[in-house]
Amino acid sequence: MDYNTQREKLIMPEYGRHVQDMIKYVSSIPDKEKRNEQIQAVVQVMGTLNPQLRDIVDFRHKLWDHVQIISDFKINIDSPYPIPTRESISTQPETIPIDKSPVKAACYGRNIQNMIEVIAQREEGEVKNYMIKTLACYMQQQYLIWNKDSVSEETIFEDIRKLSDGKLVVPEGIHIGTAVNNDSHGQQKQQTGKGNNHRNQKGRNPKKKR
Repeated sequence: MDYNTQREKLIMPEYGRHVQDMIKYVSSIPDKEKRNEQIQAVVQVMGTLNPQLRDIVDFRHKLWDHVQIISDFKINIDSPYPIPTRESISTQPETIPIDKSPVKAACYGRNIQNMIEVIAQREEGEVKNYMIKTLACYMQQQYLIWNKDSVSEETIFEDIRKLSDGKLVVPEGIHIGTAVNNDSHGQQKQQTGKGNNHRNQKGRNPKKKR
């Protein structure tokens, strides 16, 4: 029996073995004009088998590149597009550098730490003060996510000073208020709801007896 494991490896399985065999056959045709004629039909078949490629910009260019890949870059044809090379296809993207330095405070994360460094380098003025206040409000929210407890603005301001190694000190006159924990919010909401219900019941006019 003829098993797939004994056959030639599929270079691009999404096209199947028949397309690979057709491209291999076209590559073996001695007459180049005949090869160009036959490969046009093969490209049409490839487009039919993979209609999702039509959503890609210049999908026909992609099909002709796939012809070269499936032929192992050995087919000699006149392509309507620049013929890719093995090196251009296999080129790996540049590695994105990752900051591996330790995070000073896990509850705030690296992004806040980076923001503090950026703000600390800015010139003094209203814009910087506004950025500091916005940063402090965001840090307060992040603190409550981790600790589920109340936190004073003094604690947030001190964390800003520590995370900036003393380079960023919150100016006087900036306030973000004292946050309360989630349970207090829930209790306050329930009490407010009860008060509304009480007022609603008190404001209702009882039905007059006839």
